[in-house]
Amino acid sequence: MRAGSGYTVFVDSESRLALVMSGGGAHAAYQVGAVRAMARLVPRHVQNPFSIYCGTSAGAINGAVLAAHADSLREGVGRLTHIWGRFSVDQVFVADWGALAATASRWLMGLTLGRLGRMPPLALLDRGPLEELLATELPFARIGAHIAARHMHAVCVTASSYTTGRSVTFFEGPSGQAPWERADRLGVAARLSATHLLASSAIPFVFEPVAVDGDYYGDGSMRQTAPLSAALHLGARRLFVIAAQGPVSQNTDSFGAPSLARVAAHVLNSIFLEGLDADLERLERVNQTVRMLSRHGTATAGLTEVACFTLRPSQDLATIAARYYDTLPRALRFFLGALARHGRTDTDAGFASYLLFERGYCRHLMALGYADVVRQAGSIQRFLKAPAA
Repeated sequence: MRAGSGYTVFVDSESRLALVMSGGGAHAAYQVGAVRAMARLVPRHVQNPFSIYCGTSAGAINGAVLAAHADSLREGVGRLTHIWGRFSVDQVFVADWGALAATASRWLMGLTLGRLGRMPPLALLDRGPLEELLATELPFARIGAHIAARHMHAVCVTASSYTTGRSVTFFEGPSGQAPWERADRLGVAARLSATHLLASSAIPFVFEPVAVDGDYYGDGSMRQTAPLSAALHLGARRLFVIAAQGPVSQNTDSFGAPSLARVAAHVLNSIFLEGLDADLERLERVNQTVRMLSRHGTATAGLTEVACFTLRPSQDLATIAARYYDTLPRALRFFLGALARHGRTDTDAGFASYLLFERGYCRHLMALGYADVVRQAGSIQRFLKAPAA
């Protein structure tokens, strides 16, 4: 399709390209640097090569911002860069002495007086500041307008239902876009809002569950066995996947039993990474099957090869986080330090890396994402290249 200005807005449906961004709290700053570099690789006459945006957890927030500026990838990237490049923890959650002390007190009272009906809080941190930030910075109405103007096809956000245990993808697309249902996941049409983004990014125990239409949801990476499926249901023919988790350094030091901080980091790494890896492997097996059947002139039983490019951080983000650990608010450092059984180590910084919404760390991850794209610029340019209109 071409806009009235003569710029290509997105490629046609036969080669529809989806941008898929996984979760990871503050790790999602890496995605911002990556798309910033990609915007510079796209030919000037192409306003935006993406027509579908699929995000989970913090990746859902990045995807929604880009979708709200679907008529110009460069404008959307500029908005993301402005937000993440100036981030501080107090723009995301409340982490002062009073708030954390009150939470600790409620936990203690809930655990000791639970039989009397006093329940402990469901989360450590209050994300009121992030809710205000999303309401201020994200023009949700523009998403529907861009879909109507055919500047994009659809955008979706995935969350995990605490009631049904299913992975639920809320999507906003054209009126003819059909919902879907599988054994462990479903797609539901919705007018996306800040509530959906908060639900998708509600890391368990860290942030409270979020109510959507009477059901309570947590981070979309939980129980997400097929992170790529939503993009395919929405009609994607090609996938550009930006993971927010890279290689994890192997800890060879012997400290005995792991600290709570290390256990928490291990759990979060598993939540945010393993489902995506498994789904990428499944996609490659399907592609290999389709290619083999096609070579032998055999019917593919409705299967279609889907091209996929996956970008991952080239460095361990926990190691980077250790350098910026002291930029966290003192109260939060005190709490996180209590979780490190043997005194804080670089390995223990893995848990903190998900909460390190501070300028220095975020800018470092943005620079890493930018550099990783530049390093693979030729391959990425060939993948993003839109066909002639």
